[in-house]
Amino acid sequence: MDERILAEGCRKGEETARRALYESFAGRLLGICLRYAGDRTTAEDLMHDAFLKIYGAFDRFAYRGPGSLRAWIERITVNVALEWLRSRNRLTSLPLDEGRAQEPVAEPDPGQVARIPRDVLMRFVAELPDGYRTVFNLYCIEGYSHREIARMLGINEKSSSSQLFRARALLTRRIREYEKSQGL
Repeated sequence: MDERILAEGCRKGEETARRALYESFAGRLLGICLRYAGDRTTAEDLMHDAFLKIYGAFDRFAYRGPGSLRAWIERITVNVALEWLRSRNRLTSLPLDEGRAQEPVAEPDPGQVARIPRDVLMRFVAELPDGYRTVFNLYCIEGYSHREIARMLGINEKSSSSQLFRARALLTRRIREYEKSQGL
């Protein structure tokens, strides 16, 4: 169904449009929620909350061309996940190592990462501490800058940068351990 027609049907509260929206985007939104929640049960709850918020907010949606509906509902879903993390104080910033330069980490090349199954990589991301995982998702997947992340999470830019660095270091270590265990 065309995005504009789908959005208009949802705005009017049409059940067929709502069902079509759900069927079209549930998998994608569940994936977003999984990246932030870290477990499927919580992610499903967050996705449900996101759809409720989306259905109730169609009067504020403005069609801006192909892909604008998807971008809009993904943004709402990310915000629902961030609200959940904030409400549970799961975004507490780790203290920075003041005065100590962080050791550079040689990240694996894309070819190495491509050999690892997607579900294994997603499990590694899900196992990151909440703050690391959130900053990693916002920066690497959603494409936000450290300034934007700092504003969204109520932390300073250096904390965002530090948490991303630590997330990458942990992921690099996990990838190397996996490669060694699999003989890659």
